[in-house]
Amino acid sequence: MDRIGIIAGNGQFPILFARAARTQGLKTVAVAFAGETEPSLEQEVDNLTWTKLGQLGKLIKIFKQAGVSKAVMCGGVKKTRMFQDIMPDLKALSLLPRLKNMADDGILRTLAGVLEEEGISILPSHELVPSLLAQPGQYSRRGANARESADIELGWQIFETLGPLDIGQALVLKNKTLVAVEAIEGTDACILRGGQLAGPDTVVVKRCKPNQDKRFDLPSVGRETIKTMLTVSASCLCIEAGQTLVFDRESMVELADQHKICILAR
Repeated sequence: MDRIGIIAGNGQFPILFARAARTQGLKTVAVAFAGETEPSLEQEVDNLTWTKLGQLGKLIKIFKQAGVSKAVMCGGVKKTRMFQDIMPDLKALSLLPRLKNMADDGILRTLAGVLEEEGISILPSHELVPSLLAQPGQYSRRGANARESADIELGWQIFETLGPLDIGQALVLKNKTLVAVEAIEGTDACILRGGQLAGPDTVVVKRCKPNQDKRFDLPSVGRETIKTMLTVSASCLCIEAGQTLVFDRESMVELADQHKICILAR
């Protein structure tokens, strides 16, 4: 493999992936989405084409013309956009009969299947950047107290039930009570909603779904996650080791320690 395609969503992951691919001698061909992808990605890849959400036929054509047979999905897309400005072409509309519902994993699996039919295999995006995966242990100076530990344990159990339904990757809990479940709004909005409902000292648990396809949509956290928690005075973040991408790790932990927020990877 001498080149790889990047289906680039939002955030810094596409940029970090492109840099890692370059160090391994791979030519990078990116498809970016207006209103989602960071414009600076253009400086990190060999070729970048801007498109709109839903233009699947154009995406396939770009990769085929560039000789791309392997690709990755990096970064997310705001799920609320499916109700606003998505513009599906005929190829994208052909996905609809295959979908049981519009849940994340189902959509992405179906998309990957269509791309593979076109000769474009989807690879696990984290394999080129394994250093981003959370390692088990306590990241922050402060560990979880008894109340937080009980909430983490409850959250872990709840995910066993919610995960197979392809519902969210984040929960907010307090005093052994489930306060908020991530839905279409995303993790940050879920944290804010949970904090507004329950007040200070909520616990955020973020975990990979049991049936998660590891090629895409792994849970992710970073400094921005802690900044959101600070907005509602949340006290603890627990993520799943080996299954969660951690961005800006040093600055994330530094910010958490400044405000005595506990971060654990279980």
